[in-house]
Amino acid sequence: MLATLPLWVGTTLLLSQLRWFARPALVERLRPYVAGGRGIGARAGLFSTESFRDVIGPLSRSVGERLARLFGVSEELAVRLERVHSPLDVTAFRVGQVGRMTAAMALAALVCMALRPPPLVMLLLVVGSPLLAFLIVEQQLAATSTRWQRRLFLELPVLTEQLAMLLAAGYSLGSALQRIATRGSGASADDLRRVVGRVRQGLTEVDALREWAAVARVSALDRLVPVLALNREAGDLGRLLADEARAIRRDVQRELIETMERRGQQVWIPVTVATLVPGAVFLAIPFIEALRLFSS
Repeated sequence: MLATLPLWVGTTLLLSQLRWFARPALVERLRPYVAGGRGIGARAGLFSTESFRDVIGPLSRSVGERLARLFGVSEELAVRLERVHSPLDVTAFRVGQVGRMTAAMALAALVCMALRPPPLVMLLLVVGSPLLAFLIVEQQLAATSTRWQRRLFLELPVLTEQLAMLLAAGYSLGSALQRIATRGSGASADDLRRVVGRVRQGLTEVDALREWAAVARVSALDRLVPVLALNREAGDLGRLLADEARAIRRDVQRELIETMERRGQQVWIPVTVATLVPGAVFLAIPFIEALRLFSS
């Protein structure tokens, strides 16, 4: 009986080193209930999801940034993701992008194995497919960012007029931003909710607005923020904001007129082509006949 006691203790100590037998540590049991902790049943190990993400994340960011610079994308990815209120961070976006590139390369390899095209076509498929997948994801983000900037630019006149009315009615700048962020909708209201959140974190209203302008990168907003920065100095800020709203509306109208004129010019392109082609045919027939006459 006494001889089996050391055997039992030794066996227990050996089995405690195995994951399926060992009792989870107190830190691991409390981790699911801590903010930022892993889910229940997720354990950090050599082949766990966390370790794989830690390995593939920096590599994906490095590859994505180099390819983006290679194709002329100069704006930082973090700024674009923050602008469109994306729930993904830079690492998650790049990991997904590299994952799509890998899937495209694997699909291209399967097509090459099935069809056995010439070597040049095979090289183009294997190399071009992941690059095309990378560019598609980049273009989708760029288009989303451009649409967001366009929506914000079109909403700025109304936003400026609302701020002017609220400030003229006696609201402070912080309460006016809070009211528009709470009751408004659209791109500007979403951005203002983030501005209000930054103010609650300790920033001043002017610093939060400047941070918003740096992320949005809209020229009209760059002119509006310095006017709002005069909140504690100007006595008639409502009138200044009303003037700025009219200036932004003139910019919107000017851009609309330019777009209409550009589309009007594009209408004449097919008309010109449709006119030149028959005219060139009618001119070519007598010219060819004259050359035939003189050559004979």
